[in-house]
Amino acid sequence: MHDNFVVTAMLVDDEAPMRDYLRGGLLKVWPELQIIGEAANGIAAAEQAAQLSPDIIFLDIRMPGKNGIEAAVELAQRSQVVFVTAYNEYAIQAFERGAVDYLLKPVELERLQQTVERLQLRIREKRAQVLQSSTPDIKSTQTVVTADQQSQQMKEILQQLMLRQAPQREYLRWIQASVGNALRMISTKEIVFFRSDEKYTLVQTEQAEYLIRKSLKELEDELDPDEFWRIHRSTLVRVTAIADVTRDFRGKQLMGLKGRSEKLEISRNHAHLFQQM
Repeated sequence: MHDNFVVTAMLVDDEAPMRDYLRGGLLKVWPELQIIGEAANGIAAAEQAAQLSPDIIFLDIRMPGKNGIEAAVELAQRSQVVFVTAYNEYAIQAFERGAVDYLLKPVELERLQQTVERLQLRIREKRAQVLQSSTPDIKSTQTVVTADQQSQQMKEILQQLMLRQAPQREYLRWIQASVGNALRMISTKEIVFFRSDEKYTLVQTEQAEYLIRKSLKELEDELDPDEFWRIHRSTLVRVTAIADVTRDFRGKQLMGLKGRSEKLEISRNHAHLFQQM
């Protein structure tokens, strides 16, 4: 930028080599830019930004502690934020739709140059707007509205990414059953259904059955609800093992299983799973 204004920036990334690389790239494409601070996590970034008030923050998204997404909403209120990300294609499309600046790791010098040019233009417009604020006109008012719209777009994108970034729950994938003096590891993919007894729970696979001491309630809490359905207070069944659902002469719903002759009763409390019957 060829003016008398000094532009300042902060680099926020939990990897020091990435901060060094970005600093070197910025020195090449924007030598006048003054890097006044660095941080390795979102908490430190928020504290430094409050003290230093940088014009721009280059912000990694995935960091320990308060991550980049959580920190961005707070930081964007005082600085231009450029996300540095290794996120998937979904996130990149979201950034582009919202006109939010981003750099995809590994950062290429040509892409950094494009981001710098956009930042320089935006900062010039913002400063011109400040100079005109004493005598606002229609044009400057429209600029404010556009900035507010972009801020709202970024907030919506960040909320979507926070939801997608939330750690996926790990469901139970193996059941341990004692067989004599041996411990049998049973993959949940082998299991057709669980049926509770007074003291034990029956684990039925296609080939055999086992008894375990884990309760049906514990199993229901630990198993993937998309894979196992509770059809009775005493029964959990693998969804892919279901062959059909019929009614007997009393009107009770009975479940047939693939490759098996027995029928499992569906209680009234769980009949909603098969509302079309």
